[in-house]
Amino acid sequence: MSNKTLAILKPDCIRKNLIGKVISHIQEAGFKILAMKMVKLTPDAAKGFYEVHKDRPFFNDLITYMTSGPCVPIVLEKDNAVEEFRKLIGATDPAKAEEGTIRKLYADNIQENIIHGSDSNENAIKEIAYFFSRKELIEINGWNN
Repeated sequence: MSNKTLAILKPDCIRKNLIGKVISHIQEAGFKILAMKMVKLTPDAAKGFYEVHKDRPFFNDLITYMTSGPCVPIVLEKDNAVEEFRKLIGATDPAKAEEGTIRKLYADNIQENIIHGSDSNENAIKEIAYFFSRKELIEINGWNN
């Protein structure tokens, strides 16, 4: 069980000026922010990050969407971070997300769904390393793995 996960505030979150509101939900749920930055993904960077989906029919639309504007990757810490964060953000399809989840509150559709969250501890480690070097991670409660 890991206590870190990666969140990405997606381009629609930035366009809709929801960064503060979404971060407030995250912090109110007990997550600590270890690192955060705004980036503009290139097509190659987006393809690399979402390589696991390269054979899926939605892949090209996903790359177009994720490169359509800036996004904000965030390293979060909390006990059982991956599972707890997935509960907080809700189902990928906001129409199926539980009331009160970030996607239910703010997302428009299954593609423009405001936020990404790592889906496993193994992927959290890979995803964090994709966006953040060890030097960029702030030492909070003993980051040392």
